[in-house]
Amino acid sequence: MNSYTYVDSPIGPLLLGSDGEALVRIDMDVPNRAPRDLEGWTRDAEAGPLREVARQLDEYFDGRRRAFDLPLRLLGTEFQRRAWRSLMDIPYGETRSYGEQARRIGKPSASRAVGLANGRNPIPIVVPCHRVIGADGSLTGFGGGIERKRWLLAHEGAITDLLEGLDRGGAPASARRPKQLGIRPAVIGERQR
Repeated sequence: MNSYTYVDSPIGPLLLGSDGEALVRIDMDVPNRAPRDLEGWTRDAEAGPLREVARQLDEYFDGRRRAFDLPLRLLGTEFQRRAWRSLMDIPYGETRSYGEQARRIGKPSASRAVGLANGRNPIPIVVPCHRVIGADGSLTGFGGGIERKRWLLAHEGAITDLLEGLDRGGAPASARRPKQLGIRPAVIGERQR
């Protein structure tokens, strides 16, 4: 059974989705009500791995976790899945260029296709597409927005010279949640079941 829940985080509310056995999605910029593509899904924070996903994300955002140990189901084309699996080889606190990622999957001329695949990554943060940057070191392309990408990389210590624009607590101004560092179920659109 497909289930979802909302959690709060320093980068704003996140929607977590599971097929009952594995994590299949993390959405950022979640609306006040469930997206239409969740019709037929059940809102249940305890379903499948969702409770464990929330716990590990809480540890990550609190600085106590550098790698995730979760069941994942990457839904996409074979090329997309290869690109996404290679993201999990990028260590916490490090970055790679799109060109380097393309070379590592055996497609050295496919940096643009790798960028497109990363942009469709259904499980950001856990499958760390935020760790891929432009060849010149610039922060380019991220489904959650460049401000969140900057925050995640700064949180991991991968960037130190790009901290401009972050509030004193380290969160982007648009994702600021006063005195809220951990992740708790968010009340978005309806009560938790």
